[in-house]
Amino acid sequence: MSYLRFEKAVMTNLEESLRRELIRTNRSGAYSSSTLVDCNTRKYHGLLVVPVPELDDENHVLLSSLDCTVIQHGAEFNLGLHKYQGNNFSPKGHKYIREFDASKVPTTTYRVGGVILKKEVIFQHYEDRILIRYTLEDAHSATTLRFRPFLAFRSVRQFTHENMVASREYTEIDGGIKTCMYQGYPELFMQFSKKNQFVFQPDWYRGIEYPKEQERGYASNEDLYVPGYFEMPIKKGESIVFSGSTSQIKTSKLKSLFQEEVDERVPRDNFYHCLVTAAHQFHNREANDDRYLLAGYPWFKARARDTFIALPGLTLAIDEQDYFELVMQTAERGLREFMNGEPLTVKIYEMEKPDVPLWAIWAIQQYGKYAGRDRCFEKYGQLVKDIVRYIEDGQHPNLRLDDNGLLYSNGRDHAVTWMNSTANGRPVVPRSGYIVEFNALWYNALKFCASMAADQNDQEAADRLESMALKTKQSFVETFVNEYGYLLDYVDGNMMDWSVRPNMIFAVALDYSPLTQQQMKSVLDICTRELLTPKGLRSLSPKSGGYNPMYVGPQTQRDYAYHQGTAWPWLGGFYMEACLKLYKRTRLSFVERQMVGYEDEIDYHAIGTISELFDGNPPFHGRGAMSFAMNVAEILRTMKLLEKYSYQK
Repeated sequence: MSYLRFEKAVMTNLEESLRRELIRTNRSGAYSSSTLVDCNTRKYHGLLVVPVPELDDENHVLLSSLDCTVIQHGAEFNLGLHKYQGNNFSPKGHKYIREFDASKVPTTTYRVGGVILKKEVIFQHYEDRILIRYTLEDAHSATTLRFRPFLAFRSVRQFTHENMVASREYTEIDGGIKTCMYQGYPELFMQFSKKNQFVFQPDWYRGIEYPKEQERGYASNEDLYVPGYFEMPIKKGESIVFSGSTSQIKTSKLKSLFQEEVDERVPRDNFYHCLVTAAHQFHNREANDDRYLLAGYPWFKARARDTFIALPGLTLAIDEQDYFELVMQTAERGLREFMNGEPLTVKIYEMEKPDVPLWAIWAIQQYGKYAGRDRCFEKYGQLVKDIVRYIEDGQHPNLRLDDNGLLYSNGRDHAVTWMNSTANGRPVVPRSGYIVEFNALWYNALKFCASMAADQNDQEAADRLESMALKTKQSFVETFVNEYGYLLDYVDGNMMDWSVRPNMIFAVALDYSPLTQQQMKSVLDICTRELLTPKGLRSLSPKSGGYNPMYVGPQTQRDYAYHQGTAWPWLGGFYMEACLKLYKRTRLSFVERQMVGYEDEIDYHAIGTISELFDGNPPFHGRGAMSFAMNVAEILRTMKLLEKYSYQK
């Protein structure tokens, strides 16, 4: 039985099928995404969504959807599905779905009377091309297929509406047509592996509605342009391949290309394989061969903090050291350019955030545990030393090393930590001053750098760094440890934030902790009692003021909830690392039970991956972006840690 298989009862129940989404990606940042029943519910959904760097830095929906109609004896059965205003669905093609299987290639099987039609969809790895293979598995009489393409040619952040500017021109090409609605956009090539007839019948389909945008308090409807339809006969046992792309292809190659792409795919037959496939979806390769990790789909770009936090889990945890090195090569260039005050030549956002260099050292530390200390020092030893010196010398514009050994950062006016939501231009959670995870990371970095110096027999440097670390440790305990057994979230002069937040878990989970064993256990216990959910750690305890666990409603409402009680799986990864660090094998079964909460999500929201965040209260619904790199990464890293501790005596 397939791991990601859905029966007719689920597929024909729109309450169930519309909440389940699919994302297919390639290495350029392009993607294809919709719901299981191919009814777009977000403005970000589309069959072919590609970056258009000549226009802007956003992705653009070129081909929104492709409706297929089965024709027999003059009767037409449209397999498409669109939601229109007034909660009207048309043409209700989902009622013909017999089953859906996403274990290797997303495959939908339709049954219309005696006709059984199988549809398989794949996104080409290294081209902006969507491929769909239609196979007529059974039919008792002559059958014709008709295809209507719905075009948008717009940014994922906008909508298109009927207008007189859109070009209706098209050119017939091998197996189909090419067209372009607006100047500045690439041409869209729509081709079939079989000779067909294109009937020019231009029309606008008006009032298509996207319920996910309604939920988020945004405008939610648009008009889509249909230039006409393609029509061709199909025989029992025959397969026809459709290609939608920004480049033309020889149609004689379509069938073999589709099979080659299928053969490259790894079956998603268990939780781990689903996560590995999801990890690869974040890979991004630019024309100059720079490598990146996208922070998530469908709307995130490469972000510096996310890159370094996600990098070990998305690469080392699945034995892909080479990709760690490729991404780090690009990221190191960006880091050095920032530290040298030079213009960035890398496409990594938020490099200026003060904790970014600290997370870079943490990522390198994980590399050292995987590849060995000697190779780590050889490749990244100088970078680690340069980052520590950069911070020590006070060169960062918003990271000051005070005489007490603690790092100070001003976050009152602009969000500087991962809790970065804003409302009315101000941080919702204005974390400022001595920030708990910044200083836990700093202590860890000093100790790691000292150990590397000792390994290289540079005892003078090791002693100096150890002396700095000792000062940081003493001040950390004096500043953050309170009488209730947990850590203050941040301290800024007389301002102390007593909120119970998950950021203190890093002081326990990191390899080098400034806390005593008893202090670490106390912090972990409070995180367990007040923050732990089946979907990770809450961003705020229910007992703290301002607890707001439901990420729903208009944008402003969601901004206020974003870090005020919602649960985050990536934080759960550090929590579970802390459990295993302190209690070792005795907590293995506990951590394994926690992992079940994540596996439950693999077929419920975005199929085969993990959502950005979850409500902090039951039933812990997945929210935000459909696939989030740090979450996938930390679950994979936890699985690697479980494997490690399982073999320890």
